[in-house]
Amino acid sequence: MEIIICENYEEVSQKAAQIMLNVIKDKENAVIGLATGSTPIGLYQNLIKDHQDHQSSYESVITFNLDEYVNLPKEHPESYYSFMHTNLLNHININEENVHIPSGLGEDIQANCNAYEESLKSYEMDIQLLGVGRNGHIGFNEPGTSFDSVTHVVDLDEKTIQDNARFFEGNMDLVPKKAITMGIASIMRAKKILLVANGTNKADAIYELVKGEISTSCPVTVLRNHPCVYVVIDKDAASRL
Repeated sequence: MEIIICENYEEVSQKAAQIMLNVIKDKENAVIGLATGSTPIGLYQNLIKDHQDHQSSYESVITFNLDEYVNLPKEHPESYYSFMHTNLLNHININEENVHIPSGLGEDIQANCNAYEESLKSYEMDIQLLGVGRNGHIGFNEPGTSFDSVTHVVDLDEKTIQDNARFFEGNMDLVPKKAITMGIASIMRAKKILLVANGTNKADAIYELVKGEISTSCPVTVLRNHPCVYVVIDKDAASRL
């Protein structure tokens, strides 16, 4: 595991974007896993700038997103479908048929999970981008999730709902209570993993990742079992190391 400590969020975003760009530019049809939330936005802005300035091509790139809310329409501004198109996909030359985002809609969500997992297994993920929750969740794999889990439906932890309320007018009642997410085993199949975090509110999770016990009580700690992980964090997130 390579830990890269940066001065601030801007440097985190730049360093992480360069790691992602190295994969994209080294392999024309790279398969990349994407994440949502506030932390990756700066990284995505750097990818867009590189695309505009240097014509880096995403025409053959294939993307898979970590997760999506259950029963939130795609057109809702806080759906992860909307997030990804607003913050990245609408600004690069990617083919929409190469974009994979879990569907949390329909009568049989488990069937959606199974289909998404089969799609994941049909590719070899070159790099998976992750954030981390205050409670150590990756994707929406909350504490207690088995390390053997694959794409599944989860009931969101109260801390996660609290953290995400800021995207829903600060109202926890508006935050969906369920999500569909890649499982931990699904994430760990990626050849490389890139985790980004910033802020003192992530310091406990980063401490557990680096120095804590590997345990399902803090899902991010599983990354210590992976052969190629980049952890790009600012000084605040690294403050307990």
